[in-house]
Amino acid sequence: MTGTLPEIDLSRPEVLRDALAAYGQAREDGPLARLLVPGFGPTYALTRHDGARAMLGDARFELDSTSYMRPEVPAGCLPYMRTMSEMNGAEHARLRKLVAPAFTPRRAAEFRPRIAAIVDALLDELPAHADGGQTDLLPHFARPLPMDVICALVGVPEEDRPRWREYGATVAGAAGDDFARAIPGIMAGAKAAVAARRDPGHPGVGDDLVGDLVRVQAEDGDRLSDTEIVTLVWHLVIAGQTPANLIANAVAALLSHPDQLAALRADPALMPRAVEELTRWCGPAQLAVPRQARRDVDLYGTTVPEGAKVTALISAANRDPRAFDDPDRLDLARVPATGHLGFSHGPHFCLGASIARVQTQVALTALLHRFPQMALAAPVEELQAVDPGTRRLTALPVTL
Repeated sequence: MTGTLPEIDLSRPEVLRDALAAYGQAREDGPLARLLVPGFGPTYALTRHDGARAMLGDARFELDSTSYMRPEVPAGCLPYMRTMSEMNGAEHARLRKLVAPAFTPRRAAEFRPRIAAIVDALLDELPAHADGGQTDLLPHFARPLPMDVICALVGVPEEDRPRWREYGATVAGAAGDDFARAIPGIMAGAKAAVAARRDPGHPGVGDDLVGDLVRVQAEDGDRLSDTEIVTLVWHLVIAGQTPANLIANAVAALLSHPDQLAALRADPALMPRAVEELTRWCGPAQLAVPRQARRDVDLYGTTVPEGAKVTALISAANRDPRAFDDPDRLDLARVPATGHLGFSHGPHFCLGASIARVQTQVALTALLHRFPQMALAAPVEELQAVDPGTRRLTALPVTL
């Protein structure tokens, strides 16, 4: 039975203009909907928090290579393109267990001083980018920050970092041929970082993420291969761009909610909780990466056939009144009864979530402290991108 399911046509202007509203309406219409995606077959979508959370942790729905759009790349890069996000079961669990110690909250906290130094350097440059009293935080702060952090985590030499910033901008934009051309450079840089970490004379050996992984490899009988380490760096470059949109969305939200901004300024210790609430309320993920049904599955009385694509409406689930009180209200002091899905859930919960959290906390804390009079220079509604998959801004003009 599928005829009675709510349908969301992602090509319709009203959906493109306000996907959050369309997804929220679908959630209230029922726990399951169908997305009509131009160029693809129908995709089933879990609309509510409990169903979305359950699906994301259900082994009957798997990520694979068909879940992602891949650019054409040189043959030499192909061994590194299949990341952990495309693995399932024992294969995924093995690799995740090996690399997880490099991504713990404790390790992320240890990186905090380096992240703070990167943030401060970007903020030092902001006034120079001002034009007519305004500056755009998107190209001059939110977008370069994640790649600068990745460079520090990976151990990319200072002289190579401007080029990696370009890689980050290209990857974030998924810019066709430019995207494909960036990939060999990222792979080469990752291989060089691995080789450097094996050099006992290299300064700072073992004091970054690649150093952690090389040490795991040495201590664990080479069960973590060089190919897997390089692939993980590539995965980090792709997934590590998420904080750019999260930080930009968060800044816009705070500047649009002066009561919440005042509460945060009055109590800086609120920042970790505030980042969780901002991730719930305006996180960039609108849709989960589609899974594939391994067999016929019954979902709320509808048979989802084997091979069908299934996703979760993350933004709708994160505002589900069944899971959150007054969910459309931004409340930085909120103590949620159930966790948001901004970093997904289950076996594929975002590996870099701890780093993303610390990065966002540091960025917002420093930005608000450095520029206490900062204000939006355009209405938020005019800055939203037309993108039903990712909640993001096209610009973030502010007065400092």
